[in-house]
Amino acid sequence: MSNEPKTASAERIVRADAATVFELIADPSNQPRWDGNDNLQAAEAGQRVHAEGEVFTMLLTGEGGLRECHVVEFEEGKRIAWKPAALGEAPFGQLWRWELEPADAPGETLVRHSYDWSGLPADAAPGRLQRAANTDSAKLMASVDRLAELAESLG
Repeated sequence: MSNEPKTASAERIVRADAATVFELIADPSNQPRWDGNDNLQAAEAGQRVHAEGEVFTMLLTGEGGLRECHVVEFEEGKRIAWKPAALGEAPFGQLWRWELEPADAPGETLVRHSYDWSGLPADAAPGRLQRAANTDSAKLMASVDRLAELAESLG
């Protein structure tokens, strides 16, 4: 597993403005609606992210329990990234990032989603390492496509 790439990304043009798309990402209560990994069950309302350093919580599907997401990058309407962690603990090492750029056509946005698990330690739980390795561009594209469908339906 050590020679495999430890990053994945996906991108596409979404026929919605950046503000609409970003709101769906920055408000964790919306995330289960577009999660292409089917890993997110719910998030309490009122956790909308506004700055780097904030932490929001997500309830995972299955027996994953509650996860904290530590926001490590934030630029309103343009970029947000977080690292998941067990409650009250340091992040595991993975980084989820969303970046938005204006597209050529008015009202359209280039949406780029990336996942980087190079910070996940080699002695992490084997199940966590395998799930990280299985998170590929196709899974990220599923999230981007679901997000696009939702954002476009709102416009």
